[in-house]
Amino acid sequence: MADVNPRLQQDITASPGADSLFGLADAPAAVRYLASFAMTAFATVVAAGVDSQVAIPNISLIFVVPVIIGAVGLGLAPSLFSAILGALAYNFFLTEPRYTLIVDDPANVWAIGLLFVVGLIGSGVAFTSRRRAIEAALLRRQATMLQNYSRDVAGIDNAKAIVSITCHMLAALFQVPVVILVLDGRRVSVEKVGNVEPQEAEIEAAQSSLATGLVVSAGVYPALTSRFDFWPVKTTAGGPRAAIGLAFDPDERPATPSTSVDIVSRFLALALDRQHFRHART
Repeated sequence: MADVNPRLQQDITASPGADSLFGLADAPAAVRYLASFAMTAFATVVAAGVDSQVAIPNISLIFVVPVIIGAVGLGLAPSLFSAILGALAYNFFLTEPRYTLIVDDPANVWAIGLLFVVGLIGSGVAFTSRRRAIEAALLRRQATMLQNYSRDVAGIDNAKAIVSITCHMLAALFQVPVVILVLDGRRVSVEKVGNVEPQEAEIEAAQSSLATGLVVSAGVYPALTSRFDFWPVKTTAGGPRAAIGLAFDPDERPATPSTSVDIVSRFLALALDRQHFRHART
Protein backbone atom coordinates (compact mmCIF):
# COMPACT_ATOMS: atom_id res chain seq x y z
CA MET A 1 0.00 0.00 0.00
CA ALA A 2 3.01 2.32 -0.03
CA ASP A 3 2.15 3.29 -3.64
CA VAL A 4 -1.36 4.44 -2.80
CA ASN A 5 -1.69 8.23 -2.88
CA PRO A 6 -2.45 9.62 0.62
CA ARG A 7 -5.21 11.77 -0.92
CA LEU A 8 -7.25 8.61 -1.51
CA GLN A 9 -6.79 7.54 2.07
CA GLN A 10 -8.15 10.93 3.15
CA ASP A 11 -11.18 10.53 0.92
CA ILE A 12 -11.94 7.09 2.34
CA THR A 13 -11.90 8.27 5.94
CA ALA A 14 -13.49 11.69 5.38
CA SER A 15 -16.79 12.14 7.16
CA PRO A 16 -19.61 12.77 4.63
CA GLY A 17 -21.43 14.89 7.17
CA ALA A 18 -18.51 17.06 8.15
CA ASP A 19 -20.01 20.10 6.42
CA SER A 20 -23.36 19.90 8.22
CA LEU A 21 -24.49 21.88 11.26
CA PHE A 22 -22.24 20.78 14.16
CA GLY A 23 -21.81 17.47 12.29
CA LEU A 24 -25.35 16.40 13.32
CA ALA A 25 -26.73 15.48 9.90
CA ASP A 26 -25.59 11.86 10.37
CA ALA A 27 -26.32 11.72 14.10
CA PRO A 28 -29.01 9.34 15.46
CA ALA A 29 -32.57 10.54 14.95
CA ALA A 30 -33.09 11.08 18.69
CA VAL A 31 -30.11 13.48 18.82
CA ARG A 32 -31.34 15.45 15.82
CA TYR A 33 -34.87 15.75 17.23
CA LEU A 34 -33.42 16.82 20.59
CA ALA A 35 -31.38 19.53 18.85
CA SER A 36 -34.50 20.66 17.02
CA PHE A 37 -36.42 20.83 20.30
CA ALA A 38 -33.60 22.80 21.97
CA MET A 39 -33.50 25.39 19.17
CA THR A 40 -37.27 25.86 19.30
CA ALA A 41 -37.16 26.16 23.09
CA PHE A 42 -34.46 28.84 22.79
CA ALA A 43 -36.55 30.69 20.19
CA THR A 44 -39.51 30.52 22.61
CA VAL A 45 -37.47 32.04 25.44
CA VAL A 46 -36.26 34.84 23.17
CA ALA A 47 -39.74 35.55 21.82
CA ALA A 48 -41.33 35.55 25.29
CA GLY A 49 -38.58 37.81 26.65
CA VAL A 50 -38.92 40.32 23.83
CA ASP A 51 -42.73 40.26 23.99
CA SER A 52 -42.65 41.01 27.73
CA GLN A 53 -40.63 44.18 27.07
CA VAL A 54 -42.05 45.58 23.85
CA ALA A 55 -44.87 44.73 21.44
CA ILE A 56 -43.37 43.66 18.10
CA PRO A 57 -45.59 42.77 15.13
CA ASN A 58 -44.95 39.36 13.59
CA ILE A 59 -42.83 38.17 16.51
CA SER A 60 -43.96 34.70 15.49
CA LEU A 61 -41.33 34.81 12.71
CA ILE A 62 -38.71 34.08 15.35
CA PHE A 63 -39.96 30.50 15.27
CA VAL A 64 -39.09 30.22 11.57
CA VAL A 65 -35.37 30.50 12.39
CA PRO A 66 -34.99 27.03 14.01
CA VAL A 67 -37.03 25.57 11.14
CA ILE A 68 -34.56 26.89 8.55
CA ILE A 69 -31.52 25.92 10.62
CA GLY A 70 -32.98 22.46 11.15
CA ALA A 71 -33.62 21.96 7.43
CA VAL A 72 -30.05 22.92 6.57
CA GLY A 73 -28.24 21.09 9.36
CA LEU A 74 -30.51 18.37 10.77
CA GLY A 75 -32.69 17.08 7.96
CA LEU A 76 -36.25 17.48 6.75
CA ALA A 77 -38.08 15.57 9.51
CA PRO A 78 -36.47 17.46 12.46
CA SER A 79 -37.17 20.70 10.60
CA LEU A 80 -40.87 19.83 10.28
CA PHE A 81 -40.80 18.92 13.96
CA SER A 82 -39.54 22.45 14.69
CA ALA A 83 -42.35 23.92 12.59
CA ILE A 84 -44.98 22.04 14.61
CA LEU A 85 -43.32 22.89 17.94
CA GLY A 86 -43.00 26.53 16.94
CA ALA A 87 -46.68 26.86 16.09
CA LEU A 88 -47.66 25.19 19.39
CA ALA A 89 -45.21 27.29 21.44
CA TYR A 90 -46.44 30.51 19.84
CA ASN A 91 -50.02 29.52 20.63
CA PHE A 92 -49.25 28.48 24.21
CA PHE A 93 -46.92 31.30 25.30
CA LEU A 94 -47.73 34.31 23.12
CA THR A 95 -51.45 34.34 22.30
CA GLU A 96 -54.36 35.06 24.58
CA PRO A 97 -55.40 33.31 26.74
CA ARG A 98 -51.81 32.43 27.54
CA TYR A 99 -50.55 29.06 28.80
CA THR A 100 -53.39 27.20 27.09
CA LEU A 101 -53.88 25.92 23.56
CA ILE A 102 -57.23 27.73 23.36
CA VAL A 103 -57.37 30.65 20.91
CA ASP A 104 -59.99 33.34 21.49
CA ASP A 105 -59.10 35.78 18.72
CA PRO A 106 -59.73 34.49 15.16
CA ALA A 107 -56.81 36.63 14.00
CA ASN A 108 -54.50 34.54 16.15
CA VAL A 109 -55.83 31.40 14.53
CA TRP A 110 -54.71 32.80 11.18
CA ALA A 111 -51.37 33.87 12.67
CA ILE A 112 -50.69 30.37 14.04
CA GLY A 113 -51.74 28.74 10.78
CA LEU A 114 -49.61 31.14 8.74
CA LEU A 115 -46.62 30.49 10.99
CA PHE A 116 -46.97 26.76 10.43
CA VAL A 117 -47.31 27.17 6.64
CA VAL A 118 -44.31 29.53 6.47
CA GLY A 119 -42.36 26.99 8.51
CA LEU A 120 -43.27 24.18 6.13
CA ILE A 121 -42.35 26.20 3.03
CA GLY A 122 -39.09 27.43 4.55
CA SER A 123 -38.21 23.92 5.63
CA GLY A 124 -38.78 22.50 2.16
CA VAL A 125 -36.82 25.25 0.40
CA ALA A 126 -33.86 25.07 2.79
CA PHE A 127 -33.73 21.27 2.66
CA THR A 128 -33.84 21.24 -1.15
CA SER A 129 -31.09 23.88 -1.36
CA ARG A 130 -28.88 21.91 1.02
CA ARG A 131 -29.42 18.67 -0.90
CA ARG A 132 -28.47 20.33 -4.20
CA ALA A 133 -25.39 21.86 -2.61
CA ILE A 134 -24.34 18.45 -1.30
CA GLU A 135 -24.88 16.86 -4.73
CA ALA A 136 -22.81 19.58 -6.40
CA ALA A 137 -20.04 19.15 -3.83
CA LEU A 138 -20.10 15.39 -4.38
CA LEU A 139 -19.75 15.81 -8.15
CA ARG A 140 -16.78 18.15 -7.65
CA ARG A 141 -15.20 15.68 -5.24
CA GLN A 142 -15.68 12.81 -7.70
CA ALA A 143 -14.18 14.81 -10.57
CA THR A 144 -11.16 15.70 -8.44
CA MET A 145 -10.68 12.09 -7.35
CA LEU A 146 -10.84 10.84 -10.96
CA GLN A 147 -8.27 13.43 -12.03
CA ASN A 148 -5.94 12.45 -9.19
CA TYR A 149 -6.47 8.76 -9.95
CA SER A 150 -5.59 9.13 -13.64
CA ARG A 151 -2.41 11.03 -12.73
CA ASP A 152 -1.41 8.52 -10.04
CA VAL A 153 -2.00 5.45 -12.22
CA ALA A 154 0.08 6.95 -15.02
CA GLY A 155 3.04 7.21 -12.66
CA ILE A 156 2.91 3.66 -11.21
CA ASP A 157 5.02 0.89 -12.73
CA ASN A 158 3.54 -2.07 -10.88
CA ALA A 159 0.38 -3.97 -11.88
CA LYS A 160 -0.52 -5.00 -8.34
CA ALA A 161 -0.16 -1.42 -7.07
CA ILE A 162 -2.32 -0.17 -9.97
CA VAL A 163 -5.09 -2.61 -9.06
CA SER A 164 -4.77 -1.72 -5.38
CA ILE A 165 -5.01 2.03 -5.91
CA THR A 166 -7.99 1.49 -8.24
CA CYS A 167 -9.73 -0.57 -5.60
CA HIS A 168 -9.18 2.05 -2.90
CA MET A 169 -10.20 4.90 -5.19
CA LEU A 170 -13.52 3.22 -6.04
CA ALA A 171 -14.15 2.52 -2.34
CA ALA A 172 -13.57 6.20 -1.59
CA LEU A 173 -15.66 7.32 -4.57
CA PHE A 174 -18.75 5.25 -3.75
CA GLN A 175 -18.24 4.52 -0.02
CA VAL A 176 -18.97 0.80 -0.55
CA PRO A 177 -16.95 -2.45 -0.43
CA VAL A 178 -15.00 -3.05 -3.65
CA VAL A 179 -13.40 -6.14 -5.17
CA ILE A 180 -11.28 -6.37 -8.32
CA LEU A 181 -10.75 -9.81 -9.81
CA VAL A 182 -7.70 -10.14 -12.12
CA LEU A 183 -7.19 -13.18 -14.38
CA ASP A 184 -3.67 -13.49 -15.82
CA GLY A 185 -3.54 -16.76 -17.70
CA ARG A 186 -4.60 -19.38 -15.17
CA ARG A 187 -3.64 -17.23 -12.19
CA VAL A 188 -6.48 -15.48 -10.39
CA SER A 189 -5.83 -12.68 -7.92
CA VAL A 190 -8.35 -10.73 -5.86
CA GLU A 191 -7.90 -7.24 -4.44
CA LYS A 192 -10.58 -5.98 -2.07
CA VAL A 193 -11.47 -3.07 0.18
CA GLY A 194 -14.19 -3.41 2.80
CA ASN A 195 -15.52 -6.08 5.07
CA VAL A 196 -17.38 -8.08 2.39
CA GLU A 197 -15.48 -11.21 1.38
CA PRO A 198 -16.27 -12.34 -2.21
CA GLN A 199 -17.84 -15.78 -2.30
CA GLU A 200 -17.80 -18.46 -4.98
CA ALA A 201 -21.05 -17.22 -6.57
CA GLU A 202 -19.56 -13.75 -6.84
CA ILE A 203 -16.36 -15.03 -8.41
CA GLU A 204 -18.56 -16.79 -10.97
CA ALA A 205 -20.50 -13.55 -11.56
CA ALA A 206 -17.21 -11.72 -12.22
CA GLN A 207 -16.13 -14.43 -14.67
CA SER A 208 -19.51 -14.20 -16.39
CA SER A 209 -19.02 -10.44 -16.78
CA LEU A 210 -15.60 -11.05 -18.32
CA ALA A 211 -16.93 -13.75 -20.65
CA THR A 212 -19.82 -11.65 -21.96
CA GLY A 213 -18.23 -8.23 -21.73
CA LEU A 214 -21.38 -6.95 -20.03
CA VAL A 215 -22.25 -5.54 -16.63
CA VAL A 216 -23.59 -8.23 -14.31
CA SER A 217 -25.89 -6.77 -11.65
CA ALA A 218 -26.30 -8.20 -8.17
CA GLY A 219 -29.49 -10.20 -7.65
CA VAL A 220 -30.11 -10.51 -11.39
CA TYR A 221 -29.53 -13.69 -13.43
CA PRO A 222 -26.90 -15.11 -13.62
CA ALA A 223 -25.78 -13.37 -10.38
CA LEU A 224 -28.86 -14.10 -8.30
CA THR A 225 -26.92 -14.56 -5.06
CA SER A 226 -24.15 -12.04 -5.74
CA ARG A 227 -23.86 -8.94 -3.54
CA PHE A 228 -21.60 -7.23 -6.09
CA ASP A 229 -22.33 -5.53 -9.39
CA PHE A 230 -19.50 -6.43 -11.80
CA TRP A 231 -18.09 -4.39 -14.67
CA PRO A 232 -15.64 -5.96 -17.16
CA VAL A 233 -12.34 -4.17 -17.75
CA LYS A 234 -11.77 -4.45 -21.49
CA THR A 235 -8.05 -5.03 -21.87
CA THR A 236 -6.17 -6.04 -25.02
CA ALA A 237 -6.36 -9.72 -25.98
CA GLY A 238 -3.52 -11.74 -24.49
CA GLY A 239 -3.08 -9.52 -21.46
CA PRO A 240 -4.56 -9.86 -17.99
CA ARG A 241 -8.31 -9.47 -17.68
CA ALA A 242 -10.08 -7.80 -14.78
CA ALA A 243 -13.57 -7.29 -13.40
CA ILE A 244 -14.59 -4.52 -11.00
CA GLY A 245 -17.17 -5.39 -8.33
CA LEU A 246 -19.07 -2.90 -6.14
CA ALA A 247 -21.30 -4.04 -3.27
CA PHE A 248 -24.01 -1.38 -3.19
CA ASP A 249 -26.65 -1.19 -0.51
CA PRO A 250 -29.89 -1.95 -2.46
CA ASP A 251 -31.59 1.02 -0.75
CA GLU A 252 -28.77 3.47 -1.49
CA ARG A 253 -27.63 2.45 -4.95
CA PRO A 254 -26.62 5.50 -7.04
CA ALA A 255 -28.67 6.16 -10.14
CA THR A 256 -25.86 5.92 -12.72
CA PRO A 257 -22.74 4.30 -11.23
CA SER A 258 -21.62 3.06 -14.66
CA THR A 259 -20.62 6.59 -15.72
CA SER A 260 -17.79 6.78 -13.17
CA VAL A 261 -16.96 3.05 -13.18
CA ASP A 262 -16.55 3.04 -16.98
CA ILE A 263 -14.05 5.91 -16.74
CA VAL A 264 -12.07 4.07 -14.07
CA SER A 265 -12.20 0.77 -15.99
CA ARG A 266 -10.75 2.44 -19.10
CA PHE A 267 -7.86 3.88 -17.12
CA LEU A 268 -7.30 0.50 -15.47
CA ALA A 269 -7.38 -1.28 -18.85
CA LEU A 270 -4.79 1.11 -20.30
CA ALA A 271 -2.55 0.71 -17.25
CA LEU A 272 -2.76 -3.10 -17.30
CA ASP A 273 -2.12 -3.20 -21.06
CA ARG A 274 0.90 -0.92 -20.60
CA GLN A 275 2.33 -3.25 -17.97
CA HIS A 276 1.61 -6.33 -20.13
CA PHE A 277 3.35 -4.96 -23.24
CA ARG A 278 6.26 -3.67 -21.17
CA HIS A 279 6.86 -7.12 -19.67
CA ALA A 280 6.27 -8.82 -23.03
CA ARG A 281 9.18 -6.87 -24.55
CA THR A 282 11.59 -7.83 -21.77
